Amino acid sequence: MTEQELWKEFSDKENIKDLDYEAWSFGGDPDRLARLVADGIKTATCSLKLLYDRKEEPLPQEKQYSVILDKRGDAVCIIQTTRVTLCPYCKVTERHAYLEGEEDRTLESWRKIHYEFFTQELAAFGIKFQEDMVLVCEEFRVVYKK
Repeated sequence: MTEQELWKEFSDKENIKDLDYEAWSFGGDPDRLARLVADGIKTATCSLKLLYDRKEEPLPQEKQYSVILDKRGDAVCIIQTTRVTLCPYCKVTERHAYLEGEEDRTLESWRKIHYEFFTQELAAFGIKFQEDMVLVCEEFRVVYKK
């Protein structure tokens, strides 16, 4: 199902045709992470603020809708952002790590996974990842799935 088809189903059902949405997939392992979201296990994510700044993209906003895509670009579910905070990588909490829903959901495994991911992501820009870099931490809820 395409993002447009899933959004139409949802917006018709909820009578919210005038609202905008974003469509995106997770980095790393899009299919696994999208499934964790659809199953209600993953209810948070984060990204480097530096990349928003470099691309001159607006930060996510509370109440914003997003269609989550798998690696093929097929729509998996629709989420609504419930909270957005800025936090240095080194200050991310156990709670946030747990909400991200990956591996054993501990801060230790979260740090390992994200250190590797951010290091690789920044290498494409010739930037070295540092633990005091600011993250955009989002919490969300699933509002619709196919």
